[in-house]
Parts: sequence; structure tokens; C-alpha cells
Amino acid sequence: MEQFSDLIKNRRSMRKFTDQELTQEEVVVLLKAALMSPSSKRSNCWQFIVVDEKEMLERLSHCKEMGSSFLADAALAVVVMADPLASDVWIEDAAIASMIIQLQAEDLGLGSCWIQVRERFTATGMPSGEYVHTLLDIPLQLQVISIIAVGHKGMERKPFNEEHLQWEKVHINKYGGK
Repeated sequence: MEQFSDLIKNRRSMRKFTDQELTQEEVVVLLKAALMSPSSKRSNCWQFIVVDEKEMLERLSHCKEMGSSFLADAALAVVVMADPLASDVWIEDAAIASMIIQLQAEDLGLGSCWIQVRERFTATGMPSGEYVHTLLDIPLQLQVISIIAVGHKGMERKPFNEEHLQWEKVHINKYGGK
């Protein structure tokens, strides 16, 4: 494992993947990270569906009008869901799990990209969550937050340039800091 600060700088959204499959060990490491992600009061309101079938990845790639087509070329999709009845902060818990999966992917040298599902729509106007629910037979009480596309990186991306940090968005002690 590299330094956490390097991991943060190097993790960039990857929308191009090679044809190389993930190993079973890589998938297990990703899922362990997801299952260890923090949740409020340890409610663990999140659940995950792992998709590696090419036909289903292709179908899932149409879950949004724009910004999800690259999923068809990923080796794996992790559909991140949560149960609103299990926690009042289900959105936050699922978002944290989504990010933990991405950080773990980067630590393994894999690429990933978050596909926002909640509050998004397909090209036909169907809610993206409904589309994914139907495809994957997800129980009604679970809400789909995101799909994390994972695969071997199909291109190089430069690390985040710290010169672009927006320090003006950091305030000390109160807004405006004076």
C-alpha cells in the first residue's frame, strides 16, 4: 500500500478499461473493503450486487442518458444499494461505501469510476434506479445509489495537481475566517 496521500492524488475517474478480467482475489479484496466501510451506528444499511457478466454490464451501461456507457467495457460493476428503513443516513453510508470501493480499487492498481444512479434518468426518461431495480431484481425497499465500474486501467491519467487545490473554500473557525 502506498501512502494515503498518494492514493488520494492518484485516484482519478477511469472510463477506459482493458479487456483483462479481475482475479477472484481482487474481487474479494474490493468486497471486503466495501463490507468494512463505516456506517452510522454500524447499521450496515448498504448491500452490494457484483456484476461481471458482459451482457449484463452492457445492459447496465444504459442506466443513464449520459455518463454510463463506459460500464459496458468494465470488468466488473459493483451496484451500491442501501435500505432507507435501516438508517436515516442511508445515502451517506452508501456514498462512503462507494468511495471506499474506489480507493481500494486504486490501491490494487485498478481503475474505477462512480456512476450516479440516485436522482438520475435513462434516455427514455425512466428513473435510473427503477431501471437498475428491474434488471437486477432488487427488492423494492433497497435504493440504488451508485454503480462503481472497475477494471484494469485502459489509459494513463496524471495524478491530481495540487496547484489546483481551492484553498479559498476552506474557512477557519467561521465562514470567511475573520
